[in-house]
Amino acid sequence: MGPEDLAEVLSLIDGVFEDTSSPDLLVGLGKVDDAAVYKINDERAIIQTLDFFPPVVDDPYTYGAVAAANAMSDVYAMGGEVLFALNVAAFPKWLDREIVGQILRGGAEKVREAGAVIAGGHTIDDEEPKYGLSVTGLVHPDHILTKGGALPGDALVLTKPLGSGMITTALRGGVADVAHVDAAVENMARLNRGAARAAQAAGVHAATDVTGFSLLGHGLEMADLSGAQLRLSLADIPILDGTRDYSEEWLFPGGSHNNRSFFRSRVQFAEGISEEEQLMLFTPETSGGLLIAVVPDRLPTLLDALSEQKEPAWVIGDVIAGEGVWVF
Repeated sequence: MGPEDLAEVLSLIDGVFEDTSSPDLLVGLGKVDDAAVYKINDERAIIQTLDFFPPVVDDPYTYGAVAAANAMSDVYAMGGEVLFALNVAAFPKWLDREIVGQILRGGAEKVREAGAVIAGGHTIDDEEPKYGLSVTGLVHPDHILTKGGALPGDALVLTKPLGSGMITTALRGGVADVAHVDAAVENMARLNRGAARAAQAAGVHAATDVTGFSLLGHGLEMADLSGAQLRLSLADIPILDGTRDYSEEWLFPGGSHNNRSFFRSRVQFAEGISEEEQLMLFTPETSGGLLIAVVPDRLPTLLDALSEQKEPAWVIGDVIAGEGVWVF
Protein backbone atom coordinates (compact mmCIF):
# COMPACT_ATOMS: atom_id res chain seq x y z
CA MET A 1 0.00 0.00 0.00
CA GLY A 2 1.35 3.44 -0.92
CA PRO A 3 2.08 6.06 1.74
CA GLU A 4 -0.98 8.18 0.93
CA ASP A 5 -3.42 5.24 1.08
CA LEU A 6 -1.75 3.92 4.24
CA ALA A 7 -2.09 7.30 5.98
CA GLU A 8 -5.77 7.45 5.04
CA VAL A 9 -6.69 4.02 6.39
CA LEU A 10 -4.64 4.44 9.57
CA SER A 11 -6.47 7.68 10.30
CA LEU A 12 -9.60 5.59 10.87
CA ILE A 13 -8.10 3.99 13.98
CA ASP A 14 -6.62 7.17 15.47
CA GLY A 15 -7.45 7.32 19.15
CA VAL A 16 -8.82 3.78 19.44
CA PHE A 17 -6.18 2.77 21.96
CA GLU A 18 -5.81 6.06 23.86
CA ASP A 19 -7.83 4.90 26.87
CA THR A 20 -6.26 1.45 27.06
CA SER A 21 -2.71 2.10 25.90
CA SER A 22 -0.01 0.52 28.01
CA PRO A 23 2.89 2.55 29.37
CA ASP A 24 5.06 -0.47 28.53
CA LEU A 25 4.35 -0.02 24.81
CA LEU A 26 7.44 2.05 24.10
CA VAL A 27 6.94 2.33 20.32
CA GLY A 28 3.56 1.80 18.67
CA LEU A 29 1.01 3.51 16.44
CA GLY A 30 1.49 6.89 18.09
CA LYS A 31 4.65 7.69 16.12
CA VAL A 32 5.75 6.27 12.78
CA ASP A 33 8.65 3.88 13.26
CA ASP A 34 10.05 0.63 11.91
CA ALA A 35 8.62 -1.80 14.47
CA ALA A 36 6.65 -2.01 17.71
CA VAL A 37 8.58 -2.21 20.99
CA TYR A 38 7.10 -3.49 24.27
CA LYS A 39 8.97 -3.30 27.57
CA ILE A 40 9.15 -6.56 29.52
CA ASN A 41 11.38 -5.36 32.36
CA ASP A 42 14.21 -2.90 32.98
CA GLU A 43 16.62 -5.03 30.94
CA ARG A 44 14.51 -6.36 28.08
CA ALA A 45 12.04 -5.09 25.52
CA ILE A 46 10.40 -7.09 22.74
CA ILE A 47 10.53 -5.84 19.14
CA GLN A 48 7.72 -7.05 16.89
CA THR A 49 7.38 -6.56 13.13
CA LEU A 50 5.91 -8.21 10.04
CA ASP A 51 6.67 -7.90 6.33
CA PHE A 52 5.91 -9.89 3.18
CA PHE A 53 5.71 -9.26 -0.57
CA PRO A 54 5.44 -10.96 -4.00
CA PRO A 55 8.56 -12.30 -5.75
CA VAL A 56 11.18 -9.73 -6.69
CA VAL A 57 13.56 -12.20 -8.35
CA ASP A 58 13.08 -15.37 -10.41
CA ASP A 59 14.93 -17.88 -8.23
CA PRO A 60 12.62 -19.18 -5.44
CA TYR A 61 15.39 -19.78 -2.88
CA THR A 62 16.78 -16.28 -3.41
CA TYR A 63 13.30 -14.79 -3.18
CA GLY A 64 12.82 -16.46 0.21
CA ALA A 65 16.18 -15.27 1.48
CA VAL A 66 15.61 -11.67 0.37
CA ALA A 67 12.09 -11.59 1.83
CA ALA A 68 13.42 -12.88 5.15
CA ALA A 69 16.29 -10.39 5.25
CA ASN A 70 13.84 -7.59 4.48
CA ALA A 71 11.45 -8.64 7.26
CA MET A 72 14.21 -8.92 9.86
CA SER A 73 15.62 -5.53 8.89
CA ASP A 74 13.08 -3.64 11.00
CA VAL A 75 14.38 -5.34 14.14
CA TYR A 76 17.89 -4.21 13.26
CA ALA A 77 16.66 -0.69 12.51
CA MET A 78 15.44 -0.54 16.11
CA GLY A 79 18.87 -1.66 17.35
CA GLY A 80 17.82 -5.18 18.31
CA GLU A 81 18.62 -8.83 17.67
CA VAL A 82 16.21 -11.36 16.17
CA LEU A 83 14.93 -14.09 18.50
CA PHE A 84 12.58 -16.05 16.25
CA ALA A 85 10.24 -15.67 13.29
CA LEU A 86 7.02 -17.09 11.87
CA ASN A 87 6.48 -17.70 8.17
CA VAL A 88 3.71 -15.67 6.51
CA ALA A 89 2.94 -17.06 3.06
CA ALA A 90 0.38 -17.22 0.27
CA PHE A 91 0.86 -19.63 -2.66
CA PRO A 92 -1.25 -20.70 -5.64
CA LYS A 93 -2.55 -24.25 -5.44
CA TRP A 94 -0.96 -24.97 -8.80
CA LEU A 95 2.54 -23.87 -7.75
CA ASP A 96 5.03 -26.75 -7.70
CA ARG A 97 5.68 -27.84 -4.11
CA GLU A 98 9.41 -27.97 -4.78
CA ILE A 99 9.32 -24.25 -5.56
CA VAL A 100 7.36 -23.55 -2.36
CA GLY A 101 9.87 -25.59 -0.40
CA GLN A 102 12.79 -23.66 -1.88
CA ILE A 103 11.18 -20.32 -0.95
CA LEU A 104 10.72 -21.50 2.63
CA ARG A 105 14.22 -22.92 2.73
CA GLY A 106 15.71 -19.64 1.53
CA GLY A 107 13.90 -17.83 4.31
CA ALA A 108 14.81 -20.41 6.93
CA GLU A 109 18.51 -20.36 6.15
CA LYS A 110 18.57 -16.56 6.23
CA VAL A 111 16.91 -16.64 9.67
CA ARG A 112 19.51 -19.17 10.80
CA GLU A 113 22.22 -16.82 9.56
CA ALA A 114 20.71 -14.19 11.88
CA GLY A 115 21.21 -16.54 14.83
CA ALA A 116 17.45 -17.09 15.14
CA VAL A 117 14.91 -19.81 14.34
CA ILE A 118 11.67 -20.28 12.41
CA ALA A 119 9.10 -21.33 15.01
CA GLY A 120 6.00 -21.83 12.83
CA GLY A 121 3.83 -19.79 10.51
CA HIS A 122 0.65 -19.53 8.48
CA THR A 123 -0.16 -20.09 4.82
CA ILE A 124 -3.17 -19.41 2.61
CA ASP A 125 -4.09 -20.13 -1.01
CA ASP A 126 -3.69 -17.15 -3.33
CA GLU A 127 -3.14 -16.73 -7.05
CA GLU A 128 -0.08 -14.52 -6.49
CA PRO A 129 2.79 -15.90 -4.39
CA LYS A 130 3.66 -13.87 -1.32
CA TYR A 131 6.18 -14.62 1.40
CA GLY A 132 7.66 -12.95 4.44
CA LEU A 133 8.01 -13.18 8.19
CA SER A 134 6.53 -12.07 11.46
CA VAL A 135 9.66 -11.35 13.47
CA THR A 136 10.25 -11.08 17.20
CA GLY A 137 13.41 -9.41 18.46
CA LEU A 138 14.99 -8.21 21.67
CA VAL A 139 16.56 -4.89 22.70
CA HIS A 140 17.50 -3.12 25.93
CA PRO A 141 14.81 -0.51 26.71
CA ASP A 142 17.47 2.18 27.09
CA HIS A 143 19.15 1.36 23.77
CA ILE A 144 16.25 1.48 21.32
CA LEU A 145 17.08 3.21 18.05
CA THR A 146 14.17 5.25 16.70
CA LYS A 147 13.66 7.60 13.78
CA GLY A 148 13.08 10.57 16.07
CA GLY A 149 16.49 11.03 17.64
CA ALA A 150 18.43 12.91 14.95
CA LEU A 151 19.94 16.22 16.10
CA PRO A 152 21.27 19.22 14.13
CA GLY A 153 24.96 18.62 13.51
CA ASP A 154 24.62 14.85 13.17
CA ALA A 155 26.24 13.14 10.21
CA LEU A 156 24.09 10.81 8.09
CA VAL A 157 25.49 7.40 7.16
CA LEU A 158 23.98 4.89 4.71
CA THR A 159 25.03 1.23 4.79
CA LYS A 160 23.75 -0.09 1.43
CA PRO A 161 23.62 1.40 -2.07
CA LEU A 162 20.30 2.35 -3.63
CA GLY A 163 18.94 0.70 -6.75
CA SER A 164 17.30 -2.62 -5.87
CA GLY A 165 13.85 -1.32 -6.83
CA MET A 166 15.02 -0.10 -10.24
CA ILE A 167 16.97 -3.26 -11.03
CA THR A 168 14.21 -5.69 -10.00
CA THR A 169 11.75 -3.69 -12.08
CA ALA A 170 14.08 -4.01 -15.05
CA LEU A 171 14.33 -7.74 -14.31
CA ARG A 172 10.55 -8.13 -14.41
CA GLY A 173 10.58 -6.29 -17.72
CA GLY A 174 13.16 -8.71 -19.11
CA VAL A 175 15.78 -6.03 -19.77
CA ALA A 176 18.09 -6.25 -16.73
CA ASP A 177 21.75 -7.09 -17.12
CA VAL A 178 22.67 -10.28 -15.24
CA ALA A 179 25.60 -8.58 -13.50
CA HIS A 180 23.31 -5.83 -12.24
CA VAL A 181 20.81 -8.38 -10.93
CA ASP A 182 23.52 -10.38 -9.18
CA ALA A 183 24.82 -7.28 -7.40
CA ALA A 184 21.29 -6.27 -6.39
CA VAL A 185 20.56 -9.75 -5.01
CA GLU A 186 23.75 -9.73 -2.96
CA ASN A 187 22.80 -6.29 -1.63
CA MET A 188 19.22 -7.29 -0.74
CA ALA A 189 20.17 -10.59 0.88
CA ARG A 190 22.77 -9.06 3.21
CA LEU A 191 21.48 -8.74 6.74
CA ASN A 192 21.56 -5.41 8.55
CA ARG A 193 22.66 -7.23 11.71
CA GLY A 194 26.26 -6.04 11.56
CA ALA A 195 25.20 -2.47 10.83
CA ALA A 196 22.86 -2.51 13.85
CA ARG A 197 25.59 -3.84 16.11
CA ALA A 198 27.97 -1.14 14.89
CA ALA A 199 25.33 1.54 15.50
CA GLN A 200 24.81 0.31 19.06
CA ALA A 201 28.55 0.20 19.71
CA ALA A 202 28.94 3.79 18.48
CA GLY A 203 26.01 5.17 20.47
CA VAL A 204 24.18 6.70 17.51
CA HIS A 205 21.22 9.09 17.83
CA ALA A 206 18.72 7.63 15.39
CA ALA A 207 18.30 5.04 12.65
CA THR A 208 15.84 3.66 10.13
CA ASP A 209 16.04 1.17 7.31
CA VAL A 210 15.48 2.26 3.71
CA THR A 211 12.69 0.17 2.20
CA GLY A 212 9.35 0.74 0.46
CA PHE A 213 9.00 4.47 1.08
CA SER A 214 12.43 5.14 -0.48
CA LEU A 215 15.44 7.01 0.87
CA LEU A 216 13.52 10.30 0.71
CA GLY A 217 10.34 8.95 2.27
CA HIS A 218 12.08 7.30 5.19
CA GLY A 219 14.41 10.28 5.47
CA LEU A 220 11.37 12.54 5.78
CA GLU A 221 10.00 10.36 8.58
CA MET A 222 13.30 10.78 10.41
CA ALA A 223 13.28 14.53 9.80
CA ASP A 224 9.67 14.97 10.94
CA LEU A 225 10.03 12.92 14.11
CA SER A 226 13.33 14.63 14.96
CA GLY A 227 12.07 18.16 14.31
CA ALA A 228 15.01 18.82 11.98
CA GLN A 229 16.02 18.86 8.32
CA LEU A 230 18.02 16.19 6.54
CA ARG A 231 20.50 17.54 3.99
CA LEU A 232 21.60 14.92 1.45
CA SER A 233 24.42 15.11 -1.10
CA LEU A 234 23.39 13.35 -4.33
CA ALA A 235 27.03 12.91 -5.34
CA ASP A 236 27.72 10.97 -2.11
CA ILE A 237 24.71 8.64 -2.24
CA PRO A 238 25.86 5.16 -3.37
CA ILE A 239 23.98 3.78 -6.38
CA LEU A 240 24.14 0.21 -7.69
CA ASP A 241 25.54 -0.19 -11.20
CA GLY A 242 22.80 -0.06 -13.81
CA THR A 243 20.37 1.97 -11.71
CA ARG A 244 21.04 5.25 -13.50
CA ASP A 245 20.78 3.55 -16.90
CA TYR A 246 17.37 2.09 -16.08
CA SER A 247 16.19 5.40 -14.65
CA GLU A 248 17.14 7.14 -17.88
CA GLU A 249 15.03 4.53 -19.69
CA TRP A 250 12.19 5.46 -17.30
CA LEU A 251 11.88 1.92 -15.87
CA PHE A 252 10.44 3.11 -12.58
CA PRO A 253 8.06 0.95 -10.54
CA GLY A 254 4.67 2.36 -9.61
CA GLY A 255 5.86 2.88 -6.04
CA SER A 256 8.27 5.57 -7.21
CA HIS A 257 5.40 7.74 -8.43
CA ASN A 258 3.31 7.02 -5.32
CA ASN A 259 6.17 8.06 -3.05
CA ARG A 260 6.88 11.22 -5.04
CA SER A 261 3.21 12.20 -5.04
CA PHE A 262 2.97 11.88 -1.25
CA PHE A 263 6.37 13.18 -0.13
CA ARG A 264 7.56 15.70 -2.75
CA SER A 265 5.96 18.78 -1.15
CA ARG A 266 8.46 18.44 1.71
CA VAL A 267 11.54 17.67 -0.39
CA GLN A 268 13.64 20.40 -2.01
CA PHE A 269 16.08 19.70 -4.82
CA ALA A 270 18.98 21.86 -5.88
CA GLU A 271 18.93 23.27 -9.40
CA GLY A 272 20.43 20.86 -11.91
CA ILE A 273 19.15 17.62 -10.35
CA SER A 274 17.21 15.95 -13.17
CA GLU A 275 13.70 14.56 -12.91
CA GLU A 276 15.08 11.05 -13.37
CA GLU A 277 17.51 11.52 -10.49
CA GLN A 278 14.76 12.89 -8.29
CA LEU A 279 12.45 9.98 -9.05
CA MET A 280 15.30 7.54 -8.48
CA LEU A 281 15.56 8.80 -4.88
CA PHE A 282 11.79 8.26 -4.46
CA THR A 283 12.03 4.66 -5.68
CA PRO A 284 11.21 1.87 -3.19
CA GLU A 285 14.07 -0.29 -2.01
CA THR A 286 13.87 -3.95 -1.03
CA SER A 287 15.92 -4.88 2.04
CA GLY A 288 17.84 -1.61 1.89
CA GLY A 289 20.48 -0.45 4.32
CA LEU A 290 20.30 1.52 7.52
CA LEU A 291 20.21 5.32 7.48
CA ILE A 292 22.01 6.36 10.67
CA ALA A 293 22.33 9.74 12.39
CA VAL A 294 25.42 10.12 14.53
CA VAL A 295 27.10 13.04 16.31
CA PRO A 296 30.28 14.08 14.41
CA ASP A 297 32.56 13.18 17.32
CA ARG A 298 31.26 9.62 17.15
CA LEU A 299 31.38 9.31 13.36
CA PRO A 300 34.91 7.79 13.28
CA THR A 301 33.83 5.29 15.94
CA LEU A 302 30.79 4.32 13.89
CA LEU A 303 32.78 3.93 10.67
CA ASP A 304 35.39 1.83 12.48
CA ALA A 305 32.65 -0.34 14.01
CA LEU A 306 31.02 -0.81 10.61
CA SER A 307 34.39 -1.76 9.13
CA GLU A 308 34.90 -4.33 11.90
CA GLN A 309 31.53 -5.81 11.04
CA LYS A 310 32.58 -5.86 7.36
CA GLU A 311 29.76 -3.47 6.54
CA PRO A 312 30.19 -0.79 3.84
CA ALA A 313 29.25 2.76 4.75
CA TRP A 314 28.86 6.11 3.04
CA VAL A 315 28.49 9.53 4.65
CA ILE A 316 25.70 11.03 2.55
CA GLY A 317 24.78 14.23 4.37
CA ASP A 318 23.97 15.79 7.69
CA VAL A 319 21.19 17.06 9.92
CA ILE A 320 20.51 20.79 10.26
CA ALA A 321 17.88 23.01 11.87
CA GLY A 322 14.69 23.23 9.83
CA GLU A 323 12.26 20.71 8.39
CA GLY A 324 11.92 18.29 5.49
CA VAL A 325 14.72 17.04 3.24
CA TRP A 326 17.09 19.06 1.07
CA VAL A 327 18.98 17.31 -1.75
CA PHE A 328 21.88 19.11 -3.36
